[in-house]
Amino acid sequence: MDQIVNKTLLQSTCDSSEDAIAVLNPATNEVLAYIPSVPTEGIVGQIEKSKKAQKAWQERSASERSIILKRWYDLVVENSDDLARIMTLEQGKPLQEAKGEVMYGASFIQWFAEEAKRTYGDTIPSPTSNKRLMTIKQPVGVAAAITPWNFPIAMITRKAAPALAAGCSFIIKPANQTPLSAYAVAELAYQAGVPRDLLIVVNNHSSVSVGDILCTHNDIKKLSFTGSTQVGSHLLKQTAETIKKTSMELGGNAPFIVFDDADIDAAVKGAVASKFRNAGQTCVCANRFYVQETVYDEFVKKFAAAVSEMKVGNGTEPGVEIGPLIDAKAKDSVLSYIETAKSQGAKVILGGEDLGGLFVSPTILTEVTQDMDIVQTELFGPIAPIIRFKDDDELVIKANDTIYGLASYFYTNKLNRAFTIAEKLEYGMVGINEGIISNEVAPFGGVKQSGFGREGAKQGIDEYLNIKYLCFGGF
Repeated sequence: MDQIVNKTLLQSTCDSSEDAIAVLNPATNEVLAYIPSVPTEGIVGQIEKSKKAQKAWQERSASERSIILKRWYDLVVENSDDLARIMTLEQGKPLQEAKGEVMYGASFIQWFAEEAKRTYGDTIPSPTSNKRLMTIKQPVGVAAAITPWNFPIAMITRKAAPALAAGCSFIIKPANQTPLSAYAVAELAYQAGVPRDLLIVVNNHSSVSVGDILCTHNDIKKLSFTGSTQVGSHLLKQTAETIKKTSMELGGNAPFIVFDDADIDAAVKGAVASKFRNAGQTCVCANRFYVQETVYDEFVKKFAAAVSEMKVGNGTEPGVEIGPLIDAKAKDSVLSYIETAKSQGAKVILGGEDLGGLFVSPTILTEVTQDMDIVQTELFGPIAPIIRFKDDDELVIKANDTIYGLASYFYTNKLNRAFTIAEKLEYGMVGINEGIISNEVAPFGGVKQSGFGREGAKQGIDEYLNIKYLCFGGF
């Protein structure tokens, strides 16, 4: 293995024991490493160190923080091949896709290194002549994040970079399936000059126990969570006790819509990219497809042809486009969704096969109707259910018929339709003639039960800042 791979494994792992957490390669089921399970009292101690480190970090100028973050960005880019290899080994996504995530994650470090110097306040015209009014922005203090396994680097940098840029300290609880990526990017941050007590990675066998501490500890002033709506709801109830600032990026059920005037070839390309990235294990991936009846057959034929050529396998192998599912529970869920849909009348025209290990062939379902269970389920796997629709009004009702509101996509060449549908879709993000919408310069987040708060863009750093109003009298 390469240098950063070896260093990450050396510094983060421990001997196999009852207190150790095994990190598995989902493609082979081999143990990659054992990492320490930090006891709850140890986590509390880390929070105390983090609080002390934050006070010193806050006193540094925005320019100083920016310079250190830029060094972190440079190191991530320099080590992108090694980071991608670590990610593929523990998460399973194809190596080229992992490299793309590393660069995506790095883009947030670069962006917020620049935004560190732009946390402007305001001067406010006073209603009376003897007062002067202004606002300033200050860091919230100690911030924490609970991050998922599906984007083990980008979901950390998208949260940690704005926190550090704002002057906060940051505690990361990565998923137990993918902690090595977290240790690796943290190690590069330390090399860049980020104090070790300022950016802390903690793991425990019980994610619930860690969540309890982060949600209820008085010194944690901000919690950011990416994960399921069910868990997010529970965390919100816990954080209510200490009135924390929170941001929640929760579940999704993204519609992918193809209108009769769309460029079908472009729609197929966007559908493949949106649906099967990371084996369909993303919160913004296309979850259900609505295709206007006059182009339904053409789209299905071309879509199936494109998907049939996708190679499934170990992400380290050349040409692989779809890797394994993250664990046995995920695989069982995916196969169960397919069987339930079939029992309710859906037709499997491609895939649906258990390929052994944690692999499932990419699956396309036709003759799907709005009342089927699969339409209301966040699939998190390589399944594409396709539904016919007649007109725009029917489409809008069906597309919005979900508790979720994260991402949505549609293809059309009519300008008036594009604006009308985009405004009517009840989602925080809308891709118009585009299947990949995430980047560092645009605000990422949802509405309804997909959560609140925004990551990335100029709004992302505000999640880690408090606005303070200053009133000067006696003029």
